[in-house]
Amino acid sequence: MTSEAVSTPPAIRSAPTSRSYYWLRSFAAGGVAGCCAKTTIAPLDRVKILLQAQNPHYKHLGVFATLKAVPRKEGFRGLYKGNGAMMVRIFPYGAIQFMAFDHYKKLLNNRIGISGHIHRLVAGSMAGMTAVICTYPLDVVRARLAFQVTGDNRYTGIINAFHTIYREEGGVLGFYRGLTPTLIGMAPYAGFSFFTFGTLKSLGLKHFPELLGRPSSDNPDVFVLKPQVNLLCGGVAGAIAQTISYPLDVARRRMQLGAVLPDHDKCTSLSKTLTYVHRQYGVKKGLYRGLSLNYVRCIPSQAVAFTTYESMKQVLYLN
Repeated sequence: MTSEAVSTPPAIRSAPTSRSYYWLRSFAAGGVAGCCAKTTIAPLDRVKILLQAQNPHYKHLGVFATLKAVPRKEGFRGLYKGNGAMMVRIFPYGAIQFMAFDHYKKLLNNRIGISGHIHRLVAGSMAGMTAVICTYPLDVVRARLAFQVTGDNRYTGIINAFHTIYREEGGVLGFYRGLTPTLIGMAPYAGFSFFTFGTLKSLGLKHFPELLGRPSSDNPDVFVLKPQVNLLCGGVAGAIAQTISYPLDVARRRMQLGAVLPDHDKCTSLSKTLTYVHRQYGVKKGLYRGLSLNYVRCIPSQAVAFTTYESMKQVLYLN
């Protein structure tokens, strides 16, 4: 995702562009990018979870009807229910994912010899799975809180959710329900997301550098995409990645919600969950329920994530 500089001017070499604390600055850039992206689409994320898991209060509604119904029933803040847990999760998630992607990409290129566009696909998949494993318990708690409806609460907050899940659902293992479909789904999602964005970026800078790019503010030897082009490339990347991995995301959510759902005993493994959802609800209303919302949410989410990360790399002298 970065263009290599041919040389670094002395003035920049003396600035905070040194390799010292590079990993920390990379971690911060990814974390900020993740938080900005998720805050942008928090209401859509809440509605997505409600529809995917067939919440009884909203399952008869569509995407936009639910967006209108939630504020009426739960107030405007209802659209952001679970977002506190999301921010606690998404900063380390985004930080680990972007930092791991850069690390895996260099590792595959320099140590193993995998180069070209394929190394973005492999590195993106590995980075996504690494981030998921490190932050999965937070994602489970966030999903549980977002699924609740005001007046029908099972958990009073993040700490209570952690305590209740640990006590009632098998200890630590209770926080890893749905990990398998998450990892399986994350591999193509993150892989194709980073692959598409990185490929579009490299092709754009190679063939239309003056039209689509400009010199990086922290290193004039490196050309970066203009912000509006970053937004477009990020949106395309998100749309393609979500289309490929969406049924696995539906299975993941239902497994995460566990005992919250009345039919949780039918969703104990990836294959059983996919089979049950398909048999019970079909393809359009089951495996791909909420996909239209996902298109609406994934485009701005990925657009903001990649654009913010590219901007933060310049602010923190990562180029």
